[in-house]
Amino acid sequence: MKHLLLISLMSISLSAFAADTPSDPEPSAAQRMGTARSAIQAKDWPSAITELSAAVREDPRNADAHNLLAYSLRKQAKPDLPQAFEHYRIALKLNPDHKGAHEYIGEAYLMDKKPQEAEKHLAELARICGNKSCEEYVDLARAIAQYKQAK
Repeated sequence: MKHLLLISLMSISLSAFAADTPSDPEPSAAQRMGTARSAIQAKDWPSAITELSAAVREDPRNADAHNLLAYSLRKQAKPDLPQAFEHYRIALKLNPDHKGAHEYIGEAYLMDKKPQEAEKHLAELARICGNKSCEEYVDLARAIAQYKQAK
């Protein structure tokens, strides 16, 4: 019985690896992602960064982990924009149509006083969403409008 369980687990692991899909994180990375999401909800950025840093080490092709790590780096009391941009770029390289990464990197560009770069990601969201009503597009459009109004 133990052998069957072990063989089943190995085949699941091998099929997940062979599929190489960033949306199917490694089991330990998936657990870390769950812990990190709870930390993000609690605005516990240090804990989220710790968990997500480990998740990207364990599953470096996980676009969601890179996106959430970048988000957490950007949201902490002292934002680390260079590191955030690095992880957003990795997320977008792994999944060029990652709506969350486009929204969040656009917001990061506004923090970096580069609204023209944010607008490029807004245009990408319009393309990906097929319209201008998806949540990520609406949120980034609102952030850009607020940025411009404040200037």
